[in-house]
Amino acid sequence: MSDYIAPTQDMQFVIEEIADLDSISSLSGFEEASADLVEAVLEQAGVLANEVFSPLNQPGDIHGTRIEEGIVVSPPGYAEAYQQFVENGWQGIGKSTSIGGQGLPFLVHSAVAEMWYSSNMALALCPLLTSGAIEAIETHAPEALRDSYLPKMVSGEWSGTMNLTEPQAGTDLAAIKTRAERDGDRYRIRGQKIFITWGEHEMSDNIVHLVLARLPDAPEGVKGISLFLVPKYLVDENGNKDQRNDLRVVSVEEKMGIHSSPTCVMSYGDGEGAIGFLLGEEHNGLACMFTMMNNARLEVGMQGVAISERAYQRAVLFAKERVQGVARGHSERSSIIHHPDVRRMLMQMRAISEAGRALAYYASAQTDLAHHAESAQDRESFQRRVDLVIPIVKGWCTEMAQEATYTGIQVHGGMGFVEETGAAQHMRDARILTIYEGTTGIQALDLMGRKMLRDNGLAMAELIAELKQFNQQIAAADDDLGSVAKRFNVALAVLEDVSCWYLDNAEIDPDLGNAVGVDYMMLAGNVVCAWLMAKAAIAAQKHIANGSSDGFYAQKINTAVFFAEHILPRSEAQAVMVKAGSASVMAIDADSF
Repeated sequence: MSDYIAPTQDMQFVIEEIADLDSISSLSGFEEASADLVEAVLEQAGVLANEVFSPLNQPGDIHGTRIEEGIVVSPPGYAEAYQQFVENGWQGIGKSTSIGGQGLPFLVHSAVAEMWYSSNMALALCPLLTSGAIEAIETHAPEALRDSYLPKMVSGEWSGTMNLTEPQAGTDLAAIKTRAERDGDRYRIRGQKIFITWGEHEMSDNIVHLVLARLPDAPEGVKGISLFLVPKYLVDENGNKDQRNDLRVVSVEEKMGIHSSPTCVMSYGDGEGAIGFLLGEEHNGLACMFTMMNNARLEVGMQGVAISERAYQRAVLFAKERVQGVARGHSERSSIIHHPDVRRMLMQMRAISEAGRALAYYASAQTDLAHHAESAQDRESFQRRVDLVIPIVKGWCTEMAQEATYTGIQVHGGMGFVEETGAAQHMRDARILTIYEGTTGIQALDLMGRKMLRDNGLAMAELIAELKQFNQQIAAADDDLGSVAKRFNVALAVLEDVSCWYLDNAEIDPDLGNAVGVDYMMLAGNVVCAWLMAKAAIAAQKHIANGSSDGFYAQKINTAVFFAEHILPRSEAQAVMVKAGSASVMAIDADSF
């Protein structure tokens, strides 16, 4: 039995009203992406998520994974669920028809992916990594490799992974030691990688590993890293799997969460060397890998949204059933959802989930526009926006997922601390989100450095200008949104002031961006989410004005007001923390800790 129901109405609403589906369906190749088609896709995806993936979530967490005779054993039902996923063509939903995909916008893929992550995040990590590997191969592999590997990867018959981390090299990829040696038109790979999600399993017929390694003549640092395609099974001239490659799983990690997702230690080249094939150019592997990484970061942000939604739904169910005390206006003991403090917590979780969904879908739509807009100038403009918001999506949505899942346990009270209720699993699963694919600090550093200083704040200035235009629109909205307009006006002014202050002081204080970047990123996330929530409220008002009696629209307005009144004001405190600078952060000498 599932305790998750895909929130398809809100997904459809955000896709149409916030992410602006019309602008996406006007792009060449996406003409068939109508609202009716999207609704049908969401409905079918919801069936698989609700009825197949979700019931396996808690049992899979309890079962976990283990190695038997060199094979990773997945929880019961996982292989069958994955096979249903493959048979229904979900792996290729957002991939180009030229490589066997269904050619739908990335925006639609993102909404569908949210369902997979909510219903069973550990299982859904397998197709996530495959999706990223497909993009890297499509972009950087020579034609022969694309023809050999992409068809079965796009179908989901073969899965993919990303191999960056080593025991001595986490974030610091310059320290990797995995070696590659030229062997004709291929390479021999030797080394060990850790934290490889779904690095070994038997759910797919082959696993295509993308591995960072160094050639003997590679320069020092990250500029000396190359990227290689290293399959579990080599492929013959007909594109079918052939002999086993020289790679193996050494162990699977015992983790805090995502127990049913095997996090593997992989060994390459214990014998003659694992055969690999170069992607892109020698010594330019990190740039190729970031093709995969950027999408992965956006997807991890979506995981934050998804796990927040799942925790919220579970908390609501519990709050409606748990009877404690007598609420105001009741003559008998009542369920806890009638108590204001519980209602506050549920509204907090709801606002986090809906704001995160709006932010992630917005970023996905901008990605579609960046890739498919008609003019090069437009594509460049949209890409600046994508580059700016990806670290915000990844950082804000995953950090807020910690708050949402923590609050979910609090709603459960003592029962939240008991594994039987399942609330604790969501908090445990969510904890990795702020770490993998670049920690929150790395996202903030990316935002403050590459995305702010590189263009002297151009992308942020463009965003603020757009928000200023909207500020005039929200100021003229109905009285129901009066507090939203007031709080948004204050927060937007704060964001503009702090952005200018940072650009003026970054050169004076070289530690500034690194020291206060997380606070700035969360501030920016709050303001952008408030903008999107206010847009949702205005759209909901129009539906009501046009005669709709669906309570959904009133709820959208109420949630936007709650966000503006209870979450957005954090921006003012975050601005104070940013302007405090790095002095107190760096004041105590390292040896004194």
